[in-house]
Amino acid sequence: MQNRMSRPEFIALIAMMFATVAFSFDSMLPALPEIGAELSPDDVNRAQLILVTFMLGMGLGTFFTGPLSDAYGRKRVIYVGAALYISTSALAWASTSLELVLAARMLQGIGAAAPRIVGVAIMRDLYSGRTMAKMMSIAMMIFTLFPAIAPLMGVAIISMIGWRGIFLAFILFSVISISWMGLRLPEPLALRDRRPFRPRLLLSAVHEMITHPLARLSIMVQTLALGILFTLLLLVQPIYDVVFGRGDSFAFWFGGVAIVSGSASILNASIVERVGMRRIVTWTFSVQILVTGLVMISATLPLTEPVHFAVFVAWQCSLFFMAGTTLGNLNAIAMEPMGHIAGTAASVIGGISTVFASAIAALVGSLFSGTIWPLAIGVLAMCIAGFVLMLKMGRIEVRHISGSP
Repeated sequence: MQNRMSRPEFIALIAMMFATVAFSFDSMLPALPEIGAELSPDDVNRAQLILVTFMLGMGLGTFFTGPLSDAYGRKRVIYVGAALYISTSALAWASTSLELVLAARMLQGIGAAAPRIVGVAIMRDLYSGRTMAKMMSIAMMIFTLFPAIAPLMGVAIISMIGWRGIFLAFILFSVISISWMGLRLPEPLALRDRRPFRPRLLLSAVHEMITHPLARLSIMVQTLALGILFTLLLLVQPIYDVVFGRGDSFAFWFGGVAIVSGSASILNASIVERVGMRRIVTWTFSVQILVTGLVMISATLPLTEPVHFAVFVAWQCSLFFMAGTTLGNLNAIAMEPMGHIAGTAASVIGGISTVFASAIAALVGSLFSGTIWPLAIGVLAMCIAGFVLMLKMGRIEVRHISGSP
């Protein structure tokens, strides 16, 4: 690979693979009101299912893309996933009913899982430990640009050719990313290192992961961290629109918050090799418990509407910041002992955490009633649970270092 791609180019390519998911999700946020009005006028809130079905499809797809890439190679699986992603984007573009759009989005999520999960496996093929965590942080820093601009891109596309045009943008984005990969990235998984795709071997790998204490705890905490992020993404547009009456300027606020929060990945990349992944994640959860508690207290005070809105925007920044200092580190913790089954490990981690996080987000999102309280209570509960699990992880690491049973 060194003869074809420099390290900066490799990071940029991985970041673009990761961004497939962010672009597919965030650019749809400003389109929800129009989609609801056109395809579900009797219940416009059903438009949120476009987000939920994509996340569920992505979670389901991650269970297969990693093991398949272990068996048939990383690039081949990404090609197949991209083909599914492109064809279902075209189906969604042509759909005339919400049900058909939802079915297409589910399949689109399965296709988008390939570059996202196999991208992690490629990273693990070439790097490990804190170096991998640093590389992941840099890739996540670049990836942050897409959530920042995706809603604005969605607004621009909608203003020019309508909400269906967003699906055409998905097709173009995927064609560019897989062409770049195909031309510049050699296959990172040698034939001698591939594992046959057999149910028995897959179950054995899954059993190895869920019985490894650090990997198991990391998956649980990552589920909670993703649950917080997915819940925020599901409710942020309705909160801007319904609670604060700022739906028209939502994309600009969202982009600004994402850019500011991108500094989390820069901070994480600069300190992770010195401080360690577990400590950063533990500190992040503890700080967010305090911040969310203060937001809940402020919501009960007789403050002016601009002040309440400023508090919410600051809290939104902290939640996005939290994603930048937890998800990459938790991935690295879980993947560290699983280098020999990197593709399957990436699938198990991504599949379990995404499916359960999607379910949590859908549950909390269904409770939305025109206030921030469902989001605040949900975030606080997940942060407390994550903090407790990280303390348990710390005790296990201490016993491992000391050699105690």
